[in-house]
Amino acid sequence: MADTFDFILKGGSVVTPAGEAMLDIGVSGGRIAALGHLSPHAAGETIDCAGLHILPGVIDTQVHFREPGLEQKEDLESGSRAAVMGGVTAVFEMPNTNPQTTSAAALEDKITRARNRMHCDFAFYVGGTHENVRDLPELERLPGAAGVKVFIGSSTGSLLVADDAGVREILKVIRRRAAFHCEDEPRLNERKSMRVAGNPASHPVWRDDVAALIATQRLVTLAREVGARVHVLHVTTAQEMEYLAGARDVASVEVTPHHLTMAAPECYERLSTLAQMNPPVRGARHRDALWAAIADGVVDVLGSDHAPHTLEEKAKPYPESPSGMTGVQTLVPLMLDHVANGKLSLQRFVDLSSAGPARLFNIACKGRIVLGYDADFTVVDLKRRATITNAWIASRAQWTPYDGKEVTGWPVGTFVRGNKVMWEGELIAPSQGAPVRFLETLQPGG
Repeated sequence: MADTFDFILKGGSVVTPAGEAMLDIGVSGGRIAALGHLSPHAAGETIDCAGLHILPGVIDTQVHFREPGLEQKEDLESGSRAAVMGGVTAVFEMPNTNPQTTSAAALEDKITRARNRMHCDFAFYVGGTHENVRDLPELERLPGAAGVKVFIGSSTGSLLVADDAGVREILKVIRRRAAFHCEDEPRLNERKSMRVAGNPASHPVWRDDVAALIATQRLVTLAREVGARVHVLHVTTAQEMEYLAGARDVASVEVTPHHLTMAAPECYERLSTLAQMNPPVRGARHRDALWAAIADGVVDVLGSDHAPHTLEEKAKPYPESPSGMTGVQTLVPLMLDHVANGKLSLQRFVDLSSAGPARLFNIACKGRIVLGYDADFTVVDLKRRATITNAWIASRAQWTPYDGKEVTGWPVGTFVRGNKVMWEGELIAPSQGAPVRFLETLQPGG
């Protein structure tokens, strides 16, 4: 009998749009070719998934892989290796590199660097600035572009559009959903004296909840004024979530695993500057509000905001220490641990990490396990207890704030367009990453 499929994933519990079901998955040519009870003789290889869950490939829509210009912290190869080791099959990478991703040439350079060097699929945000606003309608539609990213408040790097006029002009010319870092720059400047030298616990006092709320309110007002779609990254406050629940007409919402898992002041007492992020990890009241927003459906997606710095850099005394932590590799195990602890259902996790990103950003053929879609799978063991360690971290930074944390739920395998990339903690295939395709950027013949 001739082989029908390239391989079959057999005996796993598959999370489909209709729910969980015991199904076999037949893969041919990098696509899902069959779902059902398939004969093992119908494929060149059969992969035993008994006792495992097969999820649609996890899509991390916010990472900073630092290349070009900051490769001592991370590069596209090492960051994507961390991604697939953690079960992530595609990433959206941010523009605050050196040079910044603000032109067609800079975007093409990143795509050239990434193709067949990154282990997962990829897309790159284009930074929106005062200087390139006229070019954005063309830039946002280039192959490999995830859309436009704007910093309303300053963070790592110099990308910043702090004024309403600048944000308005960007929103007026673009057509895709743009992503925003929302902290009010005037308030951040006014409150710099709130920083206490040597005390990172003062970080959320300086970059307070009001600064986040003001910026988010400004953004939504402008989006409604010009009729634009906006995506508010790494929302951290109870006030923002209450406000954004009434802004679903224009605004989508992201939260991060670290804001769902950590709380001040304990995280700063235990981790010092390793817990320092922008926007900051806040108190338990805000963390609880993020979970309530997930339960209420206000949150659309998870993003890791993987933003590595070296331990030497992080060891600088606050506030000279840079904000950022690794996160792409720990997204899946941390969130599966929350599933195990009853904080959310597995189906909700899949919506936040796979179907939600695909729906929100109009990704072609990813985010669901259905016939004809890319064979992207995150294979997990929901019952496996394991400990996250620095030694496991594949990032060039080689550290995680979760070193020593025991979790229930672990990534066993990562498949990218039918390529078995990671299995049981081993990288087992050459890098074959390719640009994510978007419905709004499809090219003739593509």
